[in-house]
Amino acid sequence: MANELESILTEGFAALGLSLDGEALARFRRYYEILSEKNRVMNLTAIEGEADSARLHFLDCAALLNFTDFTAKRVIDVGSGAGFPGLVLKIARPETDLTLLDSLDKRVKFLRETGADLGFEGLRCVHARAEEPPEGFRQGFDIVVSRAVARLNVLCELCLPFAKTGGVFLAMKGPGAAEELSEAKKAVRLLGGQIEHVEEYRIPGTDLQRIVIRIRKVSDTPARYPRRWAQIKKAPL
Repeated sequence: MANELESILTEGFAALGLSLDGEALARFRRYYEILSEKNRVMNLTAIEGEADSARLHFLDCAALLNFTDFTAKRVIDVGSGAGFPGLVLKIARPETDLTLLDSLDKRVKFLRETGADLGFEGLRCVHARAEEPPEGFRQGFDIVVSRAVARLNVLCELCLPFAKTGGVFLAMKGPGAAEELSEAKKAVRLLGGQIEHVEEYRIPGTDLQRIVIRIRKVSDTPARYPRRWAQIKKAPL
């Protein structure tokens, strides 16, 4: 169907109560085209086709815009992969100062090339491991986002050190997050966080429920965190 992606996004953004202009729609189309082309050789995502990409990637990620104010904020997407949720947020809100961080160099190259193709400024694509943050990154961001990277207790140790005191970490999770949330309470406290809000939402055009966990950074993360990956994996907080 011609313009299927655009129709789904227009209706979906309206259902989420979010604005979407023609420039953003054109960028979503281009992002989809680049992703589809590169996915043939790079295995970036198992989700394919205009309808599923529009709903399960673009609308799912855009829903984050309803959970905190991204205006003029410094944002980092930890474990960005093919650009979810970071690039979606940048397309929807181009003024966002965004850093995409991933541990795999070929994915970072894809993100860098895609960002340039989309004509973005204020976008950095960084090849690094989350537990080995580059200089200046520790406690340097207003908002930290991550989608489907690890269990929440592990994810908190990887992500909360990036957040400024007073900033927020938004963890995107599936509907079974209650167990993870209970498991992660100790980690959140040790890392200087406080669970502020847990909210379920439905991806427009589907029956799929997702959860966003908003964790406020209320104090500095102790210098000993994050630990090395082997330690984190062996003994999660």
